[in-house]
Amino acid sequence: MSNSGRLTTHVLDTALGMPAKGLKIDLFLIEGDGRRLIKTVATNSDGRVDGPMLEGDAFAAGTYELLFHAGDYLRATGASLPDPAFLDLIPLRFGIADAASHYHVPLLLSAFSYSTYRGS
Repeated sequence: MSNSGRLTTHVLDTALGMPAKGLKIDLFLIEGDGRRLIKTVATNSDGRVDGPMLEGDAFAAGTYELLFHAGDYLRATGASLPDPAFLDLIPLRFGIADAASHYHVPLLLSAFSYSTYRGS
């Protein structure tokens, strides 16, 4: 039986007031004390990923991690960053309990802060 749920994300650069284009994101499945890379993507010109990160039979209950490569993105925008950057890699670990639901996990980003939430 196929699941109807899916995982999506997008990134907004709150310092520039626009979508974060070209930000690399890794998706991992957490397995015990380790993690397994499922997918690597980059955001499009709208700060979104082209299609769900997970869907169908691949979308299952469990613990996952999105790893946002914020430092590389911020340097590419010309942001003035200290060395080392305050934010470089941003891991967001979250649980999927209902494989029939839509989980949207966005990131709001600047060089010195970020926030996230479960969106729709």
